Amino acid sequence: MRPYQSPLPRFRSPSRRLRRTSLKGLNMLLRYSIGIIGFILAMFCLYSTLNFHYEKKFDNGRLYGDSSVLKVTIFSAPRPMSSLNGSDLTWARQKLAVRSWLALSDKVDAVLFGKHPSIVELKEGFSSRVTIEPAIEFTFLGTPFFHSMVARAQTTNSDICMLIDSETILLPEFLDALISIQKLNKDWFVFSFTPNIVNFEYQLAGNGHNWFRQDGRMIKSKKLQEALFKQSEVRNCGERLLMAWNNPKLPLFYGVMPPFLYGNGIHDLWLINEILSSEIRTVFDASNLYLSFYPENLGKLSSEFPRSHTIRDEVTRVHNNNLHLATFYGSLYFSKTFLNNSPYEILKSSGQYYFLNEEKSRILSQGTKRKKDLLNLPGYAKEKNRCSLRQFDNLTMEMPAQIEYNYALETLLETVTDENKSVILGISGESYRDMLMSWVCRLRYLGVTNFIVYALDSEMYEFSILQGLPVFMDTQSPRNISFDNCHFGTECFQRVTKVKSRMVLKILKLGYNVLLSDVDVYWFRNPLPYLSSFGPGVLMAQSDEFNETSPINLPRRLNSGFYFTRSDPITIAAIELVVKHASSSNLSEQPSFYDVLCGEGGFNRVGHHRCVEPRTNLTVVFLNRDLFPNGAYKGIWEKRDIRSVCTDLGCFVLHNNWVSGRKRKRERQISSGLWDYDPTLRLCVQNWSNVVVLSDYSY
Repeated sequence: MRPYQSPLPRFRSPSRRLRRTSLKGLNMLLRYSIGIIGFILAMFCLYSTLNFHYEKKFDNGRLYGDSSVLKVTIFSAPRPMSSLNGSDLTWARQKLAVRSWLALSDKVDAVLFGKHPSIVELKEGFSSRVTIEPAIEFTFLGTPFFHSMVARAQTTNSDICMLIDSETILLPEFLDALISIQKLNKDWFVFSFTPNIVNFEYQLAGNGHNWFRQDGRMIKSKKLQEALFKQSEVRNCGERLLMAWNNPKLPLFYGVMPPFLYGNGIHDLWLINEILSSEIRTVFDASNLYLSFYPENLGKLSSEFPRSHTIRDEVTRVHNNNLHLATFYGSLYFSKTFLNNSPYEILKSSGQYYFLNEEKSRILSQGTKRKKDLLNLPGYAKEKNRCSLRQFDNLTMEMPAQIEYNYALETLLETVTDENKSVILGISGESYRDMLMSWVCRLRYLGVTNFIVYALDSEMYEFSILQGLPVFMDTQSPRNISFDNCHFGTECFQRVTKVKSRMVLKILKLGYNVLLSDVDVYWFRNPLPYLSSFGPGVLMAQSDEFNETSPINLPRRLNSGFYFTRSDPITIAAIELVVKHASSSNLSEQPSFYDVLCGEGGFNRVGHHRCVEPRTNLTVVFLNRDLFPNGAYKGIWEKRDIRSVCTDLGCFVLHNNWVSGRKRKRERQISSGLWDYDPTLRLCVQNWSNVVVLSDYSY
């Protein structure tokens, strides 16, 4: 028989059933939670990866750390071939160096500073990635100014800019090192001392991306680096320092760089010290990587000739001038040590870059190396058998007794004169130095280089030397004068102007034609070709007559602040008469010019625009005022757009006279836009520059 079954459902314990349901729910909840957490972590990792590659790499629209889009511009100042012994070797080194730069990446361009024809020849054979930039500042001997080079580099639109010696070779891994620094997402500055290679027996061939031995076999980059490391020699530290930085629009340091001459290590050390002190950027030293080299000899080409005495003298002069500036500007002279603000040293291990600051016991890297591990890396020279900033600690900064400059007037004239033996003479004292520099900048912009400067005091003389001008002083210079009050009509003005005519006479007797131009004369075009067309026995001078309907040769209307004279017997004899007359006059030289050449009261006038001096038969031509307007003619200086007015008139120059006082002259010229010099940066205002702007300046 079947056992009895109750019609009621079988009773089960509620607690047991509830317990099973709870465990099952918890199990499902746990699995769902783990899945959700895993999904969130996966999304976070994906987001982080995408964020690193696409967001953190951007800085003002630029992509960090990707060589395919990272744009680099390398700036360098090649050495002119004609000025050096062993120029074939120099030429070959510079050609090879530029090829090594371009081989880094298709995104690397090179800009060569210079005006010498040999630089144009150096560019030949390279693509449009190599350009020539003549619009920086040079001395009259052709030496570039370092502060102008840096200012030009700061205007680039590239992600990274670099300043490098024109004969320094870069290995391909150098760009990798820059990319590794860029990935730190910092504003940075990196430098590297360049070791010498006595015999560099390798060449770039084919597309320029592969290095080959002398026997024609290709050598891998790593093997090449190892070979060069063994051959490298440490000497002349600081002579060929390489510098690179990102975000060029950001300043490198607080302050203004003085006008260092390029080619001597003092300016490099000064700049590194200022950048370290300012702490605007993180500074790195890449010298440990051995990725840049200077080849002393290339195969069969070798340095067989020592430098000439002239070149050695120029190197000494550059060194002394830069040393003088370094003692007066910045903090290098006072700090005398780099240890308090030491840079990070770049090291490499197993393909990973590490950034070690030993003094601060800090490491910047994406790896896990410890400090003691980094110090034991093969590439880290613990004994520092290489160039480093430590070698310049306690640097002796003894200022030279005086700035080296041993150019006599005769030497300057021979150096700057044009093919017609014509020179332009500018005369200035200390208080007019900014107006002189604006005048010089304008002449440089017009391509006029055959000018010399007559300094009326020692302060102006020293300033002009540091600005690279062809300057001289003379025993005839007036003494104990105050140039702040030395304007038209003053006793000081009378004494100064008489010196001008005596100096013109001296240069004429040396066999050179002279265009005397006051530094308050603004040049729109070079007037020399026009003035030279008048021939010998003629003196051409600006008229000071302001009445548009009057003759321009009326009494005392000859302006002795702008005139052209030829070195011929007639002109020399006439100027001697002017100088003699002025020496016994209580007035300035300007009345003497008119009274001697045109006769008192205009007795020797011929027509409305000429005079003839009867004793010498010199003809004086008063220049067309539309072409050579004075400061009161047609109210030009009161016009809103003076440049357009003068363009319509066809002006060669415009004289900033008929206004009293230096300050008013300067204010009028600046407000009119006819000013070409930034006195705070000591730089000419260039078209390429968006950092060289006319600064506020206290008069």
